[in-house]
Amino acid sequence: MVGGLLALLAAVTFAFNNASARRGVLTGSISQAMAITVPIGVPMFFIGAVLAGSLGAMLGFSGLQLLSLCVAGIIHFVFGRYCNYRATKAIGANLVGPLQQTSLIITLAMAVLWLGEALTPLRLIGIILVVLGPMLTMRGDTEKRTHPLRATDQAETPAERVDTPPLKFEVRYAEGVVFALLSAIGYGTSPALVRYGIPSHDVGIGLAAGVISYGAATAVMIPMLFVPGWLRHALAVEGEAAKWFTISGVMVCVSQMFLYMGYAVAPVSVVAPIQRLSMVFRLYFGYLINPHHEVFGGKVYLGTVVSLVGALALSVSTDVVLAHVPLPDWAAAIARWHWP
Repeated sequence: MVGGLLALLAAVTFAFNNASARRGVLTGSISQAMAITVPIGVPMFFIGAVLAGSLGAMLGFSGLQLLSLCVAGIIHFVFGRYCNYRATKAIGANLVGPLQQTSLIITLAMAVLWLGEALTPLRLIGIILVVLGPMLTMRGDTEKRTHPLRATDQAETPAERVDTPPLKFEVRYAEGVVFALLSAIGYGTSPALVRYGIPSHDVGIGLAAGVISYGAATAVMIPMLFVPGWLRHALAVEGEAAKWFTISGVMVCVSQMFLYMGYAVAPVSVVAPIQRLSMVFRLYFGYLINPHHEVFGGKVYLGTVVSLVGALALSVSTDVVLAHVPLPDWAAAIARWHWP
């Protein structure tokens, strides 16, 4: 249950990060977003590990575990995040979400084939519901928008409504789809690598692992700052974009803290599907933060309920269900089935 709760908290905070990043890329660039959101993770994870008393645990990681965590950090925080920002800028966070659901297939395949985790009927039902919920949410009036689209993200005063004509949000599907799928590869691969790199079942160890992953990602980012013109461009970020990129960086780091702690105490096949609920939550945050720069669909409440039921199915073990729900012998036998 603890792992499932941590994954759910990771989903909520990651959704807020998506909405914040979307707001930032309206006026800022992707390179500016990367320059702010990646390095900010190192001090936050470091402080978290110190408070948890687990910073010294990094000395006990094996070479393979350190390598796995470093690769996970680079794939997720650099490659995956860049592709995510690129896709979000092109088609909006709401349309990126369903495409990124394909990362779940990669994650579960690696969890079963590489980490030796098992799939049970209850987990299969939960996975189906978690995937089905966002699909239901995205069906319906996806072409309808609740407000006229605007070219700026400034406050809408009566004077602005007169002086600034509404502009259409231009959706660049080809670019958005390609980079959303590339981000799915990065986001789908990293969970198994993180789980492999965490040596014990302790939430504090997960924070120590996060220091390593974020540190590796930041180490890759630092040389990029010395590319001619890159640092100057990154430092030229405007105040509004800098504010939203900073909020996004903090929130995504908090999300990753929950996620790394979740991986430390629960199987990837449980944590990863629940974290995918972020796609449902990002609709709500998108409506609050970016009502003029997203594509919205109907059936949000139905999708939320279905996904949350799936999250519950993933969080509760089969033994707990069998202990409290009387089932006939044939049904109990099916419930105890697992693969492999």
